[in-house]
Amino acid sequence: MTQQTTEFQSDVLNELAWRGFIYQQTHEELDEELSKGPMTLYCGFDPTASSLHVGNLVSIMGLAHFYRHGHRPLALVGGATGLIGDPSGRSTERNLLDEATLQANLESIGAQLERVLGASRTMHRSEDAKAGEPVAMVNNADWFKEWSFIDFLREVGKHFRVNQMLAKDSVRARLEEREQGISYTEFSYMLIQAYDFLHLNQNEGCRLQVGGSDQWGNITAGVDLTRRRTGESTFGLTFPLITSADGKKIGKSLGGAVYLDGEMTSAYAFYQYWINQGDADCGRFLRLFTFMPREEIEELEAKIDAGENRGEVQQRLAREVTTLIHGEEECEKVIRASRMLFGEKIEGLNDRDLQSIFAEVPSTEVERGRLVGGELGLLDALVETGLQKSKGQARRLLEQGGVYINNERVEDVNKVLGEEDLASESMLVLRAGKKRYHVVRFV
Repeated sequence: MTQQTTEFQSDVLNELAWRGFIYQQTHEELDEELSKGPMTLYCGFDPTASSLHVGNLVSIMGLAHFYRHGHRPLALVGGATGLIGDPSGRSTERNLLDEATLQANLESIGAQLERVLGASRTMHRSEDAKAGEPVAMVNNADWFKEWSFIDFLREVGKHFRVNQMLAKDSVRARLEEREQGISYTEFSYMLIQAYDFLHLNQNEGCRLQVGGSDQWGNITAGVDLTRRRTGESTFGLTFPLITSADGKKIGKSLGGAVYLDGEMTSAYAFYQYWINQGDADCGRFLRLFTFMPREEIEELEAKIDAGENRGEVQQRLAREVTTLIHGEEECEKVIRASRMLFGEKIEGLNDRDLQSIFAEVPSTEVERGRLVGGELGLLDALVETGLQKSKGQARRLLEQGGVYINNERVEDVNKVLGEEDLASESMLVLRAGKKRYHVVRFV
């Protein structure tokens, strides 16, 4: 491993270093080779779930920066390795996926990678940007499906020494867990990933593999295998595993992982995750998770250092990352939704988004027929939801201008709720006074 330096010959390593991406590299010569012209590189993503999460975003962004500097990145989805399971960073054995689940995961993750890497071509582009064709997607199942077990042992396995494999951090850590240990299946994962690098080197001219620092052992195994089989020098580069200033793993919230799939983590919840980051993390996360120019980021960092940030930096961070993952239109929608908690009219939402916004607000389910049939008066609803103790209190509050439906004041004491009052497919929001909200869902 070489030490990170402050200046590189190649533009891409200079940018990656400033943004905090470089953790390990196999050879100092990588810088010189990158400065000579475009290089083909790859990063692998295993489809162990139906969505990537924020932790994966570090590697995606690293790949995108190479792309934006004119290099040729390949995004590998592990149709073969996904059936095995990578022991790196794991204390327990992964559950093996069936092929139907794996295929569904591959399609979902492939679409996410295409969307994010595609967006990287246009966000904050400089005039001399060099990125050209869309990033190529490859699947290692395409070359492993023809292998027999015996052939793989003869052609690949013979190049590995068990004592060297046992010395790798990912394997050694699992062996120290005496009760769990490691299966031969996961122990073999390193060989398969190493062959991926060899295959892409021979068929795509790939000379660099990048990934998280937990992939160091797998990456160096691929570098060694390629050198033994071809005599060619190839390179490895890893990115740090990111934690927040308080030591929490990036991409984790109180409810679990923060996913890139809007069905698993809504765009609103995703936006709020970034809004809630502390000042101590914002500058670093702007560097890692956005394509904003250096000058703009440093201006925002200076605002934090001067104690002048009043949430503007978090808002910029949330806007940039949400736009990257969910698109500008969806980002504008969640920003508008955020304002609804502070009195803006609640409208144009679906049930999922409304539930995300008002996740901490009490709710009541009411039979849908009462809404359709005009059987639920507003005063009754205020009492049934517990916002008011009696219809008399509800009437007095309404006459004083303190009753709202979807943040719009109601003045009619005889108001009967109807479908036109819904803020989403099945829900509306009542408010008593300035801050007492209640979600009513019609089922």
